[in-house]
Amino acid sequence: MADQNVPPHRPHATPDGRPPTSYDAPGHPYGDPHAGYAPTGSPVSRGPQWVGPEGLGRQAFHQPAGTGLPTLDDDGDGDRGRVGRRRALVALGGTAAVVAGGAALAMSPQVRSLFGADTVAGDATGATVTDGTPARPSGQQPSTVRTYTEQNESYMGSRAGAALKKNSPNGGRTFSGPAAAAAETPVTVKTVLAKDPIRHLASRATFGATPKVLADIRRMGIDAWVRQQLDPEKIAPSAAELKLAELPTLKLTSQQLRDQREQLNARGAQPEREMVDGTLARQIWSERQLYEVMVDFWNDFLHVAADFDGGEAYRNSFDRDVVRKHAMGSYPEMLVAANRHPALLLYLNQNDSRADAVNENLARENLELYSVGVDGGYTEKDVRQAALLQTGRGVDDGKYVFRNERHYRGKVKILGFSHPNDSADPRKADQVIDAYLTYIALHPSTARYVARSLATRFVSDTPPKSLVDRLTKIYTVNNGSVKPLLMSLFSSSEFWAAVGQKVRRPMEYLVATYRTLGVGPQAGPGFRQGDSTRTAFAQGLRQIHDKLRELGQYPMGQPTPDGYPDVYVAWTSAGTMVNGWNEAADLIAGRRTQFTYTRPEKLVAKPPTTAGAYVDALAQRLVHQKLSTREKNLILGVAGVSATAKVDATFNGAVAAVARAILASPQHHLR
Repeated sequence: MADQNVPPHRPHATPDGRPPTSYDAPGHPYGDPHAGYAPTGSPVSRGPQWVGPEGLGRQAFHQPAGTGLPTLDDDGDGDRGRVGRRRALVALGGTAAVVAGGAALAMSPQVRSLFGADTVAGDATGATVTDGTPARPSGQQPSTVRTYTEQNESYMGSRAGAALKKNSPNGGRTFSGPAAAAAETPVTVKTVLAKDPIRHLASRATFGATPKVLADIRRMGIDAWVRQQLDPEKIAPSAAELKLAELPTLKLTSQQLRDQREQLNARGAQPEREMVDGTLARQIWSERQLYEVMVDFWNDFLHVAADFDGGEAYRNSFDRDVVRKHAMGSYPEMLVAANRHPALLLYLNQNDSRADAVNENLARENLELYSVGVDGGYTEKDVRQAALLQTGRGVDDGKYVFRNERHYRGKVKILGFSHPNDSADPRKADQVIDAYLTYIALHPSTARYVARSLATRFVSDTPPKSLVDRLTKIYTVNNGSVKPLLMSLFSSSEFWAAVGQKVRRPMEYLVATYRTLGVGPQAGPGFRQGDSTRTAFAQGLRQIHDKLRELGQYPMGQPTPDGYPDVYVAWTSAGTMVNGWNEAADLIAGRRTQFTYTRPEKLVAKPPTTAGAYVDALAQRLVHQKLSTREKNLILGVAGVSATAKVDATFNGAVAAVARAILASPQHHLR
């Protein structure tokens, strides 16, 4: 039995039940995001390993302690009347896990150790690393041989996860629509967030509330705004989305990318990176916010890494023709389309699978990650049967092909799906695979897995069973359609009761910061063209992209096929948190000159003349609510003034520091 505090690792067994090859073996993408999978059963020099939170050879979620600290400590604690920016920021921001689980404002163990308090051994979840865990025996269900768990569940099985569960709302009901649910649902959980349904909706259904989004919801009403967001094709593109034409590879087909490879290389164009750049632009500036949130959700659920060998030619098309095409449509159709796309077929080495040399990678992940889930009831025999059925699918000359001569013929049975699979007609043989994929996409376990994942993304790290049950039924009744799921979710009391129950991950924090500060996509007056091959907009997006790589999360960035975890305890890192605060300081100061900014003294149109009132107004502008008395006093301490002190529009020169401190508060870390 595996330690439930250890996040998941995938020690897949080989067809004969032998222990799997090590994932840090050369040539395997679990150890190298740019490499292909090693064939099943390939000899390696090291045996299987059980891993801790970062995974074996994975990109770490946790950044080194101290990342970004030099610019955090931009004042001393010795100035009379000042709390000190470092101590105040830590007291404000180093608390998100506890804040999500209650109203307390205590620092996490890592933050305490960074700033001179007691140190705590181990990682954020309390997990340790143990080597030598045996592979799951062939033929047994994963749920009964617990060598790994579903990713979010694994993190939530930690001590920190248990603390969060105590404050989560339980039970609930559905209403006639989102507005009725919002009006009738009391918020009883402990939280520092305002119990304002409009702010709550804007925080969960977008990448960050802005004054415009809040005004739109108030003007249109909750129901009309949700309906508009559920029809993104009817929402006009924003100015920034029109500027995506400045990323020349975004609209190129896979064939065009292959044909123009040399010219693109000569220009320094990187299609897989421009795709991430464009995604960030949409997250920050698109008016189709719920659609972008769902694109991000599916990119984690049906995950293909941006950086893999072949990603430069095929990942852009996968984003456009699979994820974005079906993000608000049908998940079964998305899964079928994904399994016919070169990106997924190459990423999981289906191209190498044939009847006499079967590769299990895609068949396994279709069950474990992309449909029924690790506890969905499948066995190792099901995996092998699915792998046999899917032989013959591959890529030739950059396009999907079905190679009939490589396809296994013979009866298959997988999770209740059975078929003679004996046709010599390649078209019919290929259609059997689609029928199987549709079957598992509509399986009851898939319905529950999608429902729980959606509830985790939109409601709580520990979503109420009542909501998961309800969404499971909606998924089944509507054959996996996405819009009915979202409408049911927003019409549930569980959604509206869960104020403050989600903490922003690093990417979500940074994108929300750009949004709330009103950063514009046009170049600022201080911009100087230093790169003749890319526009200011393209350069600025790449800088955001690179910063997110530092923070450990960027769109489609997880190298392994499980996508990023969606619970806060997977992301506790003081270094990452501080690095985010430093980026916020750069934005307030307008240092990324590729974009335009509102000067900090102009964030509030008519600044009050007393410090306390000014902090209230600035908090309302940046985090859309007032702060608690304790938080307000900490921020006043940053400026070294009392609440009644007279200040000018620059907060007597401290407005940037005050704004930065507000963006380090739990009110900005929570969503």
